[in-house]
Amino acid sequence: MPDRPETFLTSFHPAAAAWPVGSFDGSALMPLWLDTPARPAPRASATGHLEADLLVVGGGFTGLWTALRAVERHPGRSVVLIEADRIAEHATGRNGGFCEASITHGESNGLSRWPAEYSRLHELGLRNLDGIEETVNRYGIDCGFARGGNLAVATRAHEVANLKPEEAGFLDADAVRAVVNSPTYLAGRYTPGKGAVLDPARLAWGLADAAERLGVRLHEQTRLLDLKRRHHGMEATTDTGAVIHAREVVVATNVFRSPFARARWSIVPVYDYVLATEPLSDEQLASLNWDPSIGVSDSGNQFHYYRVTPDRRILWGGYDAIYHYGRSISAEHDDRRATFEVLSQNFAATFPQLRGIRFTHRWSGVIDTSSRFCALFGTTHRGRTAYATGFTGLGVGASRFAADVMLDLLAGEPTERTRLEMVRQKPLPFPPEPLAWIGIQLTRWSMAREDATGKRNLWLRVMDRLGLGFDS
Repeated sequence: MPDRPETFLTSFHPAAAAWPVGSFDGSALMPLWLDTPARPAPRASATGHLEADLLVVGGGFTGLWTALRAVERHPGRSVVLIEADRIAEHATGRNGGFCEASITHGESNGLSRWPAEYSRLHELGLRNLDGIEETVNRYGIDCGFARGGNLAVATRAHEVANLKPEEAGFLDADAVRAVVNSPTYLAGRYTPGKGAVLDPARLAWGLADAAERLGVRLHEQTRLLDLKRRHHGMEATTDTGAVIHAREVVVATNVFRSPFARARWSIVPVYDYVLATEPLSDEQLASLNWDPSIGVSDSGNQFHYYRVTPDRRILWGGYDAIYHYGRSISAEHDDRRATFEVLSQNFAATFPQLRGIRFTHRWSGVIDTSSRFCALFGTTHRGRTAYATGFTGLGVGASRFAADVMLDLLAGEPTERTRLEMVRQKPLPFPPEPLAWIGIQLTRWSMAREDATGKRNLWLRVMDRLGLGFDS
């Protein structure tokens, strides 16, 4: 199988403008959020023998929220968190900084999978977002949290109907261009209050600081090697020589290798790519008529997400979701020129008034996608270990909900969260290679075809019936 078998699927938005390809040449291959002197130095690795009521494995959003919520819910609880790399190094510090109320990867996905309980899922998602905002304010986390809402836009005629023109909140072409000025917009839907934008790295660093202030012991550059059940609880060993005894464990490694086979087969790694422009001038920003508190996404299967950052750059990501054969995760996949060219050209088509602007940062992040597009949950070791994985994007907000679910599962008492079918149900696993690669490539090709034609082919209809899919 070739190293880059997915290249033939790369395509440009039909309205792509003729900007010089290479406007990202000379850009830093580094997440914008991590390119700052404010990044904290790594905490000390774990050594020796440690004892804890709860061990959290993973220092991304899921792990950080779990550690913080554990001591908020039970003050005085002894919690240790270990992170194999650095806080915010991977998906947590490489996303677009969109924090949404949805815990089901959007309304349509939630309604199609759990129609009977979707109203409850929607309510829980809004409460979860409220909880994130309250946490940011209570601990004084300086992450630029701005709850301006979400704007979904249609750039192809067949996408307009999906925005429900008959319902309140629909914007025709003139109205949507008054919110964000792009000649490609045919319609839009604005939902205030259901989403926020923020600096994800600063949120992670703030959550880590808040957890430490409440007594959580955090150790970076400490990789889990083995996890076993002992008569007194759980025993974890690490590559730093530490042995950690804990009554309970939460595994929040997401796309990285889980100690549980079932969780590993339920997800595949997908690479998502992002560009960030140089800071906009006053004139450039005025030409967009864009409230920076509003995040934007377009409506295709291959969609872009974009926003204005606190320092007045445009962050522009998405479109290509790249799966590498064999579930490969490697630094070699981080810099994919073909995808950055697609992003650059599609940006040029969307905002021709910014012609000539250059990108200063380019980066990618590997995320965990599940066949149902949102998180899955489980326990093992006779209920002493809980895990959540498979967020498929939108994990900035949903990770806090997942933390409470896992703590509920460890407590062993039914709650409104653990009674949800979404929590109890497991998605179908992805098959082994080469079936996984073939199925994913066929799905990507079919989704691109639907974006171009508005017609869902037989393959996608079969996947819908089986409750399967591929997304980022």
